[in-house]
Amino acid sequence: MTRVQRHDNQPMVEPDSLPGRLRLSASGLLCRRGGRVVFSGVNFSLLSGEALAVTGRNGSGKSSLLRIIAGLLNIAGGRLALEGGEPERSIGEQAHYLAHHDPLKPSLSVIENLRFWIDYLGSRGAPETALAALGLETLADFPAAYLSAGQRRRLSLARLAAIARPVWLLDEPAAGLDAPAQITLDRLMRDHLAGGGIIVAATHAPLAFDLAQELRLGAAS
Repeated sequence: MTRVQRHDNQPMVEPDSLPGRLRLSASGLLCRRGGRVVFSGVNFSLLSGEALAVTGRNGSGKSSLLRIIAGLLNIAGGRLALEGGEPERSIGEQAHYLAHHDPLKPSLSVIENLRFWIDYLGSRGAPETALAALGLETLADFPAAYLSAGQRRRLSLARLAAIARPVWLLDEPAAGLDAPAQITLDRLMRDHLAGGGIIVAATHAPLAFDLAQELRLGAAS
């Protein structure tokens, strides 16, 4: 079962940098893995400029929910829809999915890793600008294999800054980040919402801003 808490006193942010009015919604979502029901009856509705903080104990299905939205896990029941996006593309194709593990190629440099993702995802983003936004410009030619955990996380976050996608699916996005990097992440998230984007973040810690609904998995009804 789930519990949803809204902060309705927060103003709706009108989109400007992303086309159209978006609505990401779930109705009665059911997740089953290995024959076990992980969660059921999950409902939420997010409009442009809104965020959802997915909370709950370990094993409650936070990461599984993100993977379902990203199209990496099959929906066992219920309905998931994105209205106002690009109908010919799946939700996953219109989303950034930032998982626990940072998908970096150790043999490539910092900027080569980012260029790979820009080319792979068909974007025209400027890697240098994105690296500067995450404070990695001085490490552009540094091999990714030698980055610290926090630097690797910032490089993964640079993908959000370099490639425009309307939906962000973030799994513990602040993991491994120091205080200045967490401030940078907060600014990236605020800017994305202000531009009309949507964020779904699985997190053990509260989001740094009060623009979020809360979806608590594993809660009593």
